[in-house]
Amino acid sequence: MVSTVVLQRVGDGVRAHLDDGTAHDLARTDLSAWVAAREADRPRWVWDDTTRWYPQLLAAGVRVERCTDLRLTHAVLRRSPHVDQQLLDDGGWDALAPVVPEEATLFALDDPADALDPVAEHARQQRALAASSERGRLGLLLAAESAAGLVAAEMQHAGMPWRADVHDRLLTALVGPRPPAGQRPAGLEAMLPGIRAAFGQPGLNPDSPVELLAGLRAAGLDVADTRSWTLRELDHPGIEPLLRYKKLLRLVQANGWAWLDTWVRDGRFRPVLLPGGVVTGRWAAQGGGALSAPVQLRGAAVADEGWRFVVADVAQLEPRVLAGMSRDTAMAQAARARDLYQGVVDAGVVATRAQAKVGLIGALYGGTRGESGLVLPRLARRYPAALGLVEQAARAGERGEVVTTLLGRGSPRPGPFGGSGDDPVAGRAADARRRSWGRFTRNFVVQGTGAEWASCWLADLRNRLWRLGEGSLTDRPHLVFFLHDEVVVHTPAPLADQVGEAVRAAAAEAGRLLFGSFPVDFPLDVAVVHSWADA
Repeated sequence: MVSTVVLQRVGDGVRAHLDDGTAHDLARTDLSAWVAAREADRPRWVWDDTTRWYPQLLAAGVRVERCTDLRLTHAVLRRSPHVDQQLLDDGGWDALAPVVPEEATLFALDDPADALDPVAEHARQQRALAASSERGRLGLLLAAESAAGLVAAEMQHAGMPWRADVHDRLLTALVGPRPPAGQRPAGLEAMLPGIRAAFGQPGLNPDSPVELLAGLRAAGLDVADTRSWTLRELDHPGIEPLLRYKKLLRLVQANGWAWLDTWVRDGRFRPVLLPGGVVTGRWAAQGGGALSAPVQLRGAAVADEGWRFVVADVAQLEPRVLAGMSRDTAMAQAARARDLYQGVVDAGVVATRAQAKVGLIGALYGGTRGESGLVLPRLARRYPAALGLVEQAARAGERGEVVTTLLGRGSPRPGPFGGSGDDPVAGRAADARRRSWGRFTRNFVVQGTGAEWASCWLADLRNRLWRLGEGSLTDRPHLVFFLHDEVVVHTPAPLADQVGEAVRAAAAEAGRLLFGSFPVDFPLDVAVVHSWADA
């Protein structure tokens, strides 16, 4: 049985390299049927980049179970300190970028991927993995990363049900009817006289940061910029309506009618999501703003007739990941509570949930001042392994060293910190840069491992959902949205309870894959709803 098939574009056709040493040349029009016929044998499809191959297969009704995305896996191996870099070769792979749906044609002209050799690259990656002292963990990361590529393509293909009429109604309720191009909505326009009067600036234009800054200073306010968190520090009656205006303006600019025209087609929202798009391994969005979907507009996401959304998110993912990767049994005990922060309180470490939350967030992000700084010593005494792990990562970052996630994703190297013993000002600036980079590496190890847990969760859930139904991808329960620690599944209503069970089982399996038998729990909040806003 063939277990690996490497697909390569050759001229206007495709060459399929089988692991028995044979190769088959196919016309591009025959590729989908050829892949579908062999999918029953469950091969691992190897290709240069999922965004270049999978959309066309999905459009032809072909879903694959497994793949190796050489672009994604190359990026992981290239940065991992557990890999002998001499076994890898750039040859253009370092610069290979994904393509957006409008560009995703299998035989696009002047595609840089055509100059690459996937057979040679696959062999190089396999040799590098085999030679690594962490090949087990890295192998899991590469498989999860490639599966995430399949999930992203399938979510873009299926799209999230989105009602344009509801979206318009929600916007109208917030800011007034859709205005002519180039004009403010009436609701925003109506807010301006009050804001201008409050600051004594009849011509104040809050849409322009430059003009707004000048207007605030003219009103006697000592302010360095117009960022919302800066403005909140000011004591002035005009600040509250100004912040409300800015929040609504951002909503209109980011997810208003122009967004609706661009991103919603045929009742579906299809964002461009990029697994591994952030250095920590988290996903990025190349279009559609899917990673900041505003709560005010989630009511426009409405399941199809006879279908439901199953919405699930894991509580306090990063502290739970920290407990697992540090093997801190005391923190794992707190994580057995549905609310980990309350578990810390129940253990007698701090007095309130707010203290537990601010302390743990401070540990993850390097907060050492205020209440966080007061709480951290108590957390360190109770959870020495967990807080020791992030402290060690921070110190390594300050020394300019690479740190890794649990599965072996490496952090980028910092640039020179600079500084000199002869120049105290430069020395202080260099120390500040070191501390800043240490805060980055402190969080990198935990956020990156959280991304690895989420990729394993998605990979397992994807296959569980496929087994629940029959027919094509969109006839069965299928993923339509993912955001760090939250998933949305679109499912036929009769299967909603089974989907909820699958979501929980996949979360438990992700924990087992990363942390083995170590007892750290990942409880989920799961809701079955008709509208995303009801979750």
